[in-house]
Amino acid sequence: IISAKREHSLTLDECTKRQITSRIDSDGRIFPMARPSHCNSRMHIGDTRLNFNNSNVAHRLPHDEFFLLGRKDLWSFDNVHRRAFYPKDSYWRDFEQRCTQLQCFTSTSTNPQREAAAFRSLQDAGVMPVIDWENLGFGICKTDKMYVMKCDRGGEWSAGDLKPFGNLELSPSAGVLNYGQGIFEGLKAHRTSDGRILLFRPEENARRMMVGADRMCMPAPSMDAFVQAVKETVLANERWIPPPGKGSLYVRALLVGSGPILGLAPAPDYTFMIYVAPVGCYFKDGASPINLKIETKCHRAAPGGTGGVKSIGNYASVLKAQLAAKREGFSDVLYLDAVHKKYIEEVSSCNIFVVKEDVISTPETNGTILPGITRKSIVELARTHGYKVEERPVSVDELLNADEVFCTGTAVVISIVGSITYEGKRTSYTDGGLGKVSQKLYESLSGIQMGKIYDMMGWTMQI
Repeated sequence: IISAKREHSLTLDECTKRQITSRIDSDGRIFPMARPSHCNSRMHIGDTRLNFNNSNVAHRLPHDEFFLLGRKDLWSFDNVHRRAFYPKDSYWRDFEQRCTQLQCFTSTSTNPQREAAAFRSLQDAGVMPVIDWENLGFGICKTDKMYVMKCDRGGEWSAGDLKPFGNLELSPSAGVLNYGQGIFEGLKAHRTSDGRILLFRPEENARRMMVGADRMCMPAPSMDAFVQAVKETVLANERWIPPPGKGSLYVRALLVGSGPILGLAPAPDYTFMIYVAPVGCYFKDGASPINLKIETKCHRAAPGGTGGVKSIGNYASVLKAQLAAKREGFSDVLYLDAVHKKYIEEVSSCNIFVVKEDVISTPETNGTILPGITRKSIVELARTHGYKVEERPVSVDELLNADEVFCTGTAVVISIVGSITYEGKRTSYTDGGLGKVSQKLYESLSGIQMGKIYDMMGWTMQI
């Protein structure tokens, strides 16, 4: 609760002492408090109710001077209030200190100028980051906290810790710098229209990191440790989660050989870390269909290699072909298998699906293709919708004769393919728009991720 006058501000700590509770209405707008003389121990603000254990507190509040920060694109009051009961948390103490200096001039008016002024006051006070949510791309952004946990030579993991986002200190002979001993994971947190924060299948990321760590001869955090670290990092950076429908908070988890090593061998020590960034669409053209080029010379992975795990080296090797394709005006590159050179595998950073009538086909994960979590989710969702899904080798000829083609991944979610160019010949799909199947699957998947529809699959985790 913020006052228009500093001397009457009611901080989060004071809210806690008075044991104020509330629930946010579905609209989530900023509402001024009702006249105190009209109530005793309760105050109604729109559909929001404040309960005061001490009714005298309500009568001491000045009329029309206190406001709820309830708009989802400014701050989620429901989440703030839920966390306000934990005043020992250092992040929320910092937020409380910022709140005491905030002046919020607004009203129930829907005047855009008033709302913009209120938003700027939140940004100026440091309560909300200065970000253009309407034009949020996919890039790095310095947020508040990152998570760091280390593993010693004996294989024991230390207790993880949240630190200010910043640079790391590594030995020049660190295993990750000299021999590329490192893997990473990516997942997202969404803010729902009713103020919840949802993670999407974080246990799958933990499981995949374990598999990748084994392949790269590294110890991995347990599933519980991984998920808990993700939760703590997201909550510590909660103010960076975009408003509903404006994007998501991308969560990047890394596991690297940080200990010094000169000879070719596993590093003696390891570091697990997580950082986050608010993101929008992955491709620069937003939700528009992407145009792919089939690469015939370079290969992303080969049998027996590390193509099936999220090794950091897998991604540096695709940059040359990707940059060349982008200079020609393509969105990305689609790679072929390294043996027969006629079966499609995956795009630089996402899996691919082919639709022909009511059959959906995708390359099988046979060790050269990353088992994407979004890919797995689409396969499972499609089957619940009655589609036949085949995981098998998919030839270039099948691809070029498909009705629809789309890509999946944490970053892209589902990205429609508008055209594919192979050996100089361009094949277009769905007249440059969304296909029937891909549209249906996108609505189902994104609806679950953003809390718009019931999660019948049990995939989301509320924090």
